[in-house]
Amino acid sequence: MNTNEKVRRVISVDRRILLMKTIRKSRVIKASEVAHSTDRSIQNISRAIKECEDLGLIECITPEKHTWKKYMLTDQGHKVLRKLEDDNII
Repeated sequence: MNTNEKVRRVISVDRRILLMKTIRKSRVIKASEVAHSTDRSIQNISRAIKECEDLGLIECITPEKHTWKKYMLTDQGHKVLRKLEDDNII
């Protein structure tokens, strides 16, 4: 899947857009922080994280933890984020 296809996947569900907006402001995120700042449930944001992780946009930097995991953008995630910004989507 190329960058444009990944951008389309991100913008097709608002929780993914919210996640990308939030990660743009912080280098490292936790589901609870994103949920709090976006008024979404942790479950909703956790799902967005899983979806973006499956797309290769973010990665867990604390995989040994079972809770309070931290995530950051991958190289592909940075490309998608730049495209979202260039297209004025976020």
